[in-house]
Amino acid sequence: MRFRTKPNLRHAAACRFLQTAGVGCDTGLLGLYAERTWRCLAAEDGRLPIEADILVSRWVDPRSSCRYEKTMSSPDRHVIGVALKTTRLKLTRGPHTIFDGIMPVGTLHVTGPSEPLTAEFRAPCDFIHFHVSNDYLRKRQDAAQSGLSQPMRDLNDLVIRDPLAELLCRALIERGHLGDGLYAESVGQTLVMHIARMERPQSTVNALPKWQLKRVQEYVGAHLDEPLRLADLAAVAGLSRMHFAAQFRAATGYRPHDYLLYQRIESAKAILSNTGMPLAEVALSLGFQAQAHFSTVFKRLTGETPARWRRNVMSEGQLSEAFKRSRAGQDIPTNEWRGEPISSERKLGQLRSEFSKL
Repeated sequence: MRFRTKPNLRHAAACRFLQTAGVGCDTGLLGLYAERTWRCLAAEDGRLPIEADILVSRWVDPRSSCRYEKTMSSPDRHVIGVALKTTRLKLTRGPHTIFDGIMPVGTLHVTGPSEPLTAEFRAPCDFIHFHVSNDYLRKRQDAAQSGLSQPMRDLNDLVIRDPLAELLCRALIERGHLGDGLYAESVGQTLVMHIARMERPQSTVNALPKWQLKRVQEYVGAHLDEPLRLADLAAVAGLSRMHFAAQFRAATGYRPHDYLLYQRIESAKAILSNTGMPLAEVALSLGFQAQAHFSTVFKRLTGETPARWRRNVMSEGQLSEAFKRSRAGQDIPTNEWRGEPISSERKLGQLRSEFSKL
């Protein structure tokens, strides 16, 4: 077994700046590589240990603005990404759309070797990436094949919500600082073996047509404060509960109830950031029966309690106002600060220049 993980020291200062500016890589956990750009590892000496079977990295981006990332996977590795935060994005490979919509926490996405990938992020995100050598993955698949009826050999573009993958990655970031990479090693081994043992689905469920999905989404948005049931949403779509639930999940990646909770939390964010409404009133106005339930769901989907999230937003708002005042009178095209795609180098230079004036 050849497995190597280590923190990045050379780019620590750059990562600290990126985190301040809104794009980050977590270098505080042993066993995780930094990512210079999305899915691109940053090695201490500029080179990666090609003999390693698995490399682990993390990409954290708290920005809500629309932004684009492009990458090309290594010719000798698969990349397994696991979402640690519910996000909204579009993944494309050339002209093919791989995923478009709300990606729930725990979603697992596999990219094969030498594959181009473009991501359009529309919300904050947090991903753990496992860069697995082709030979190692193939050996694990061969070892697991004897017990499978229909093994899944080609994993490219696989997108699936996987509770075990989420559990493993959360264990990694919560306890990874206790060891010297051995903990990350065991997590990587377990995840790869789990994926190697996946079987082809016996049947394929058609996704809910866009016009029906839009009707359901509009209905949910207009009735967030009501105790919506699965039967109510199925009736809006004109389907039985069983068929609606399966097609809705195929279209969005969400179970209907989880989607409802996500929309309620998104609405809660708008209320918390723009009003001083007490948390108990926020909870009741969005259909939660108690503030405790609201706080539990909010933390599960965002990683923070409602009160802490509100404090952070207020602090960021104060920094934003100071930033705007510092730029007053400067002739800078505003479209470049609204999430339109510009090169990473140019964006980094602009941010460094502007923040130095604060």
